Amino acid sequence: MHELTESDYDILHAMENIVDGIAAMWGEHTEVLLHCLDANNPSIIKIANGHITGREVGAPITNIALVKLNEGKDVSDAYITKSPDGKTLRSLTTIIRNKQNKAIGMLCVNSNLDAPFQSMMQSLLPNIHSHFEFGVTSETFARNNDEMMHSSIENVREQVVSDSSIPPSKKSREIVTRLHELGIFDLKDSAQIAAKGLDISIHTIYRYLREIRSH
Repeated sequence: MHELTESDYDILHAMENIVDGIAAMWGEHTEVLLHCLDANNPSIIKIANGHITGREVGAPITNIALVKLNEGKDVSDAYITKSPDGKTLRSLTTIIRNKQNKAIGMLCVNSNLDAPFQSMMQSLLPNIHSHFEFGVTSETFARNNDEMMHSSIENVREQVVSDSSIPPSKKSREIVTRLHELGIFDLKDSAQIAAKGLDISIHTIYRYLREIRSH
């Protein structure tokens, strides 16, 4: 380790949102932390879900972290550790380097394997039931815009068709409304693709869009 410069700290501070982002993705049973490797004070400068190991900002670097630092791998293999109160943790450590390729920090992720399964799933899938109840369209991982549009149109069409609270005479307009809210009609040739997929005329789609945009 060496004394960090101001630019080194700029790099580390720019990564603090990543800590929050990973923690938000994996939920309350995953601790995420950012170590600085300043020789004067190697310690945690950002932590999320610190309740898992009982640590907070300012806590010192661990012996295992130092081992990982000296292994020569910028991204460690996953390994098993124990928290101070006996939790079994699946951990992974990533080395952060500056432009001179010197190690200036470590991003560490610790998942509590002893957490109750139901609680873990609830953390990974927050509010899943309410999403399904309100018919939110599932995310589409398409390879191109046409594929994405076809998939989005079909998803929305299935939702609306299966929703008995929407009168049959209103279903086409509701589909167009939801596609508009998704931003589908901002894409090239979207109206033509929607018209074909919904088996309605393109003039009807344009009429619905004019009505929607006028409100």
